[in-house]
Amino acid sequence: MLNETEKQINQCLNLLSDIFGNDLLGVYLYGSSIVGGLQKYSDIDLFVVSRRATTHEEKAKLARCLLQISGIYMKSAKLPIELTIVVKSEINPWRYPPRFDFQYGDWLRTQFEGGNSEPWLTKEMPDLALLITQVLLASRTLMGGNPDQLLCKVPYQDFITATADALKNLISDLDSDTRNVLLTFARIWNTLETDTIRSKEMAADWAIHRISQKYRLVLERAKAIYKGEEKEYWDDIQELNKPCADFMASQINNKMTEIKLSDNTDKSIKIV
Repeated sequence: MLNETEKQINQCLNLLSDIFGNDLLGVYLYGSSIVGGLQKYSDIDLFVVSRRATTHEEKAKLARCLLQISGIYMKSAKLPIELTIVVKSEINPWRYPPRFDFQYGDWLRTQFEGGNSEPWLTKEMPDLALLITQVLLASRTLMGGNPDQLLCKVPYQDFITATADALKNLISDLDSDTRNVLLTFARIWNTLETDTIRSKEMAADWAIHRISQKYRLVLERAKAIYKGEEKEYWDDIQELNKPCADFMASQINNKMTEIKLSDNTDKSIKIV
C-alpha cells in the first residue's frame, strides 16, 4: 500500500502527464527525500523539465490542483509540495541567471488561493543554479531521461553567485521564518567552507561546533523543531536569534570574499 508521500508524488506525476503529454521530458525527486530523509518540516521537492512553456490556463490548473495535493505544515498529514518547472531550452545550454517557467511552494499558497497563478515578478531564478546542482548530484528519476541527459553542470562560480543572491532576503525573514532561516544560514556556511551540500540537520551539527557556546542553543532548537522533536517556540531565546544569524552571515560573507579572490576554475560541489 502506498504511503501518503508516495500518493502525493503519484498525483503530481499524473497532473504533469495530463498537462504536458509527450512534452514532459523529465521529473526528478531531490532534496530531503534523497539527502538526510524527510522530516516534520520537509517539503517534497520535485524538479520538472519540459519541452515547452505552460500556458496561462495550464498554470492556473497546476496551481488549482497542487493546492489540493500539497499539505500545509502542522495542519495536514500530507507534506508540502515544492515543484519547479523549467523549459529545457531555457537552461540548456546553461546561462546565468537561469529562467524558470512555473513554481509551486507553500510560501506562495496565499497568492494561489487568491487566484494568482503567476505571482512572481520575474522569470529569472538564480536559485536554479542550486536546484540543478542538487538534481544532478543526488536525485531519483520519476519520469523521463536521466538528469544529465537534460541538464548542464552549473559552473562553480555561478553556484557561488546564486548562493550570494539567496542570502539577500534571508535575514529579513528571520522573525517570520526563524527555524528555516537559521538552518539555511548553517547550510550555506557549510557549503561554502566544504564545497559540499549536506542535509539541514548535518549542516546544523557542523555549524554548532563552530559557533560560540551562547549561540549553540539557537541552532540546536532550530534542528530539534525541524526534526519534530520540539514545538516551534522562540520567545525564551528571542534575543539570541539575530546575533546568531548575524555571526553566520559574517562568516559566509568572509568566505565569499575569499572565494572571489581565489582561482576556483577546478572546483566543484559534492553531496554528502
